[in-house]
Amino acid sequence: MELEKTEYQSGILANRLRNRFRHLSRRFRRQGIECFRLYDWDIPEIRAVVDWYAGHIVIAEYERRQSVPDWLPRMAQAAAEALDIPLERAHMKRRRTKTEDQPRYERMSSRGERFKVRERDLYFWVNLDDFLDTGLYPDHRDTRVIVAGLAKDKDFLNLYGYTGAFTCAAALGGAKTTVTVDRSDTYLKWARDNLELNRLWGRGHSLIQSDAVKYLKQAQQDGQRFNLAVVDPPSFFQEHSRGVSFDINRDHPALLKDVLKVMAPGSAVFFSTNHQRFSPRLEGLPIKELVELTPATIPEDYRNRLVHRCWRLTT
Repeated sequence: MELEKTEYQSGILANRLRNRFRHLSRRFRRQGIECFRLYDWDIPEIRAVVDWYAGHIVIAEYERRQSVPDWLPRMAQAAAEALDIPLERAHMKRRRTKTEDQPRYERMSSRGERFKVRERDLYFWVNLDDFLDTGLYPDHRDTRVIVAGLAKDKDFLNLYGYTGAFTCAAALGGAKTTVTVDRSDTYLKWARDNLELNRLWGRGHSLIQSDAVKYLKQAQQDGQRFNLAVVDPPSFFQEHSRGVSFDINRDHPALLKDVLKVMAPGSAVFFSTNHQRFSPRLEGLPIKELVELTPATIPEDYRNRLVHRCWRLTT
């Protein structure tokens, strides 16, 4: 019975992927976009997402107690056949819907294999096996266009910078300086590789390994000021050895207040979160304008689910 159900679902998924790829690929190819979502948990019983990465796919199952061990490999096989790619180009991951105790960028293997993908006028290195995430969030590709359009001659801050995709966008848009802050040296090196890949690396770019709050306090003391920033924190973070924790619902008002202390008058701060149960408390901040940009920043291939929310704060 379970096998029959799996086979039935694999057929449905394969048909959906063929249709979506046919619908999206030609248009995205014209735009120079090589990474996009093909399946977004559209059907309740097929608890997965499937993303296209320049001839590879990442298929991620959202696990539950009833998950069957053979289900994900069968879906991956069906997806590869539907899209006419070798099975070794179907990269399988397992996700949980509740991730309070799961590190944001937990290492899964150490293959170290990565390749470059294109997103309009930028290129990025991605790694589809070693981590739960790939090094690039395609759902923010339109947000990067907005940031690039505002970046000329700006001093740009990328807080929780990950692999520096927003930094590359700001640099491409003509930012005067950029500062990318992340706790992980691995991802800061990756950010530099992305800047170098796009021939954007130079003396105006700083990569700082630090806790975000600690960095903001030091930057305020040093009198450092920015006029464009992206703040995209993890939903949860906890480091037991140092007694440090972060909860997006609990801590985002204090975080944003600290960010605003290092922003010059007339600045723009883009604040985003992918926490599915986020409760914004943005009233009372010392800003002139607050606009939710979520509909404008979620691309058409992610329309089935609210993959992130995004606001622009103007000082």
